[in-house]
Amino acid sequence: MVVCGDDGLAQRLATELRDVYREQVVLVVPGDRAEGRLEEQPAAQWRAAGLIGRFSSTARGSAGAAPDDTSGGVLLPIREVMSGSPTEAALLRAGVDRAAALALLYEDDETNLRSALLARRLNPGLRLVVRMYNRKLGQHMEELLDQAALVAMPGMDRAVLEASTTVLSDADTAAPALAATAVAGTSKVVQADGLLLRAVERTPPGRGEVPDPGLCTLALLSSTTADPAGAEGSDASGTVGPLLLPDDRTVHTATGRGTVILETVRHAAPARPLRRLSLRGAAFGDLFSGRLRWALAGIVASVFALTVTTILLTDADPVHAAYLTLLDLFSINDPAVGESTARQVLQLLSGLVGLALLPLLVAGALEALGTFRATDALRRPPRGLSGHVVLLGLGKIGARVLVRLRELEIPVVCVEEDPDARGIALARGIGVPVVLGDVTEEGVLEAAKIHRAHALLALTSSDTTNLEATLSARTLKTDLRVALRLYDDDFATAVYRTLRTAHPEALTRSRSVTHLAAPAFAGAMMGRQILGAIPVERKILVFAALPVAGHPQFEGRTVSEAFRPGAWRILALDTSAPAARRPDLASAHRDGEHPQLLWDLHPGYALRPEDRVVIAATRGGLADLLGRGTAPRSTC
Repeated sequence: MVVCGDDGLAQRLATELRDVYREQVVLVVPGDRAEGRLEEQPAAQWRAAGLIGRFSSTARGSAGAAPDDTSGGVLLPIREVMSGSPTEAALLRAGVDRAAALALLYEDDETNLRSALLARRLNPGLRLVVRMYNRKLGQHMEELLDQAALVAMPGMDRAVLEASTTVLSDADTAAPALAATAVAGTSKVVQADGLLLRAVERTPPGRGEVPDPGLCTLALLSSTTADPAGAEGSDASGTVGPLLLPDDRTVHTATGRGTVILETVRHAAPARPLRRLSLRGAAFGDLFSGRLRWALAGIVASVFALTVTTILLTDADPVHAAYLTLLDLFSINDPAVGESTARQVLQLLSGLVGLALLPLLVAGALEALGTFRATDALRRPPRGLSGHVVLLGLGKIGARVLVRLRELEIPVVCVEEDPDARGIALARGIGVPVVLGDVTEEGVLEAAKIHRAHALLALTSSDTTNLEATLSARTLKTDLRVALRLYDDDFATAVYRTLRTAHPEALTRSRSVTHLAAPAFAGAMMGRQILGAIPVERKILVFAALPVAGHPQFEGRTVSEAFRPGAWRILALDTSAPAARRPDLASAHRDGEHPQLLWDLHPGYALRPEDRVVIAATRGGLADLLGRGTAPRSTC
């Protein structure tokens, strides 16, 4: 496996492939960088951490391959290839012409596209996983690269072709989980890649309450969720954490622990279009202020009262009375000389109302013009805003989370230091309030109405900035719900313990974007039908569709016998005819098709070789099913 990248996702993916899937990994990293952010660890730091090592000429052998790992089970070091850019020479040194899969994880879409075309030419049968932020361009490039593979290898099997190129976005993968963490906390709803599954996180049941098991229990949350000394949010080995895929006995005997259950299964609805303020679609409430609308209502009421009075005091019919009132209002009627005193008084009153109408019309025109001009400017948070989410950081991750929050119709206020950040134009276009400024400076969070906010999402690329913003926000609102982006697991554990001790009544969650995205990238590199993944605290459950044939853990066994606690669990059975199945179940959802899946299987159903099942698995359990890992570990 070859991984090319210039930030923390490449490190996390390489480690995932080595530790979980026991693959030989070659990592191509820039060699001219000395320092980096926590989310972009330089190669020197990776090497010091023992994640990267060079093979000696003796270990590589004449063919340049790594020694066999199957006998001793010892993890191979990740071989490093230093190159400023993924040139043809660098890819050949990494062995792309002999590799099974290549991941291109550079932050620049253009670099990834050029490298993908080059790699496809060097190895037409290579499995490509490309990181792309531009989703539309990524779809076109996926089709183009698959077509290039088909031209170079006309006899390629359909299943192999559909897995030959996968375009993913770490921002799109992590955004739903990040948004759900801040929005609903312990009652969050998470979909696996927006495709099939809905998982709900529930608090421990009270005394005498009967918990709803749903379709099945996916995980028991950390017993330290409310314990200041706990380690929620950590991936470090040896710490207390969530228990993934427990058996029924463990679920029934567990006390004081929340659960993540598979509650319902449904097809994901299409994303709602974001409301945009424009000349053709501006709402009346956005065009005119409340005071102006009340003044206009007063004018209309006055005209109505004058019309009714004219009908009562004169012999005019209602239509003629309204006509006379409007003429007097606009001062275009003849003076009521020689007419009754009541008619003269009504004419004077109508003229007075008309004088008040003129400035009102001018004010309305100016307000409407200012509203349309404001679509090109950043909105400020409204005065009475409350119950909103404060989103810190409008980079590529923050922009995707903003879209997700607006699709859920959650009020948002963004805070960003860089006026040219990627998400600024998006926030301006959909009318989301933005506060420009350094969040570490005094007054910035107050401007975002943090004291009346529902939650804070700190998603900058700096762990220290996210932590400082969290601490500052907690001084303004001690019970504020916080979800902050932290890369390092040990640092996340320390932060969680400290915040739980200082603010035990508040909900705190930490998430790593690279940790949320790496399983999806790793699954695509393995060529399996990975449907998606959901985070359980800082751990991951992977959902995949696997054929029963070729897996002795499934073939000939019942559903209950095939279940292995802490490793995998069968969730559904594909009941469609084998000839009509799409080789890639996830691609069927992307194309608008809905496979015939049977959920809530009977435990005694015997699995047949021609069956295909949807499973939930830990990363170690999936690796064991693929024949790549050691014994399944419940802490994976």
